[in-house]
Amino acid sequence: MPSAATPIITCRELTKVYRMGTQDVFALRGVNLDFLDGEMTAIMGPSGSGKSTLMNLIGALDVPTSGELTIKGRPLSQLNRDELADLRNETIGFVFQQFNLLHRATALANVKLPLLYSRKPIEDPAARARECLEMVGLGDRMDHRPMQLSGGQQQRVAIARALAGRPSILLADEPTGALDTKTSEGIMDLLTGLSSEGITVILVTHEPEVAAYASRQIHFRDGEVERDERKSA
Repeated sequence: MPSAATPIITCRELTKVYRMGTQDVFALRGVNLDFLDGEMTAIMGPSGSGKSTLMNLIGALDVPTSGELTIKGRPLSQLNRDELADLRNETIGFVFQQFNLLHRATALANVKLPLLYSRKPIEDPAARARECLEMVGLGDRMDHRPMQLSGGQQQRVAIARALAGRPSILLADEPTGALDTKTSEGIMDLLTGLSSEGITVILVTHEPEVAAYASRQIHFRDGEVERDERKSA
């Protein structure tokens, strides 16, 4: 459950400006947000509203033009490239709409891959990968390649891969966008369960039915927070 203690993520006056020819395009305009431990947040808004830009900044995949983003008390602006890479590998898990799996590798090999690049010692990467696949209900599909799995199963492999490094934060960009309604419900139930276990889940979605699973919805428009609503207890 979310804690009233220090937020795991803080955004202070975040601005992101892209140069398009001779014009400056503001993707974010002075965004201030806090995200709490174990909170599940859906970020919504029309295309170009800034939601994916915010996700990229939180994931340390891009840097703000101005403002400060802090994760677990560490200002990202003070981290060097190696430290940012460690943060992405050890603190943040990523789940994408198109799964981004290696098609010639088994589910087990796909989940194990990020552990092989971690500078944090992993005693038995294969055992951890098997554990994560069991967690997402794919204990009997470990030796299958992506093309032998359904879309929902491929997304579960992607979630298992994101969990392999024991992240505190899970970022999901349209995690159900390529899935049918029933399969989407299973994926959202899985993400909800991870949130209840203490992982901070932040997802971008266009779908109100998906956003309804979250305890908090943030609506963006024109690079600004239009609404920030939490469900009442």
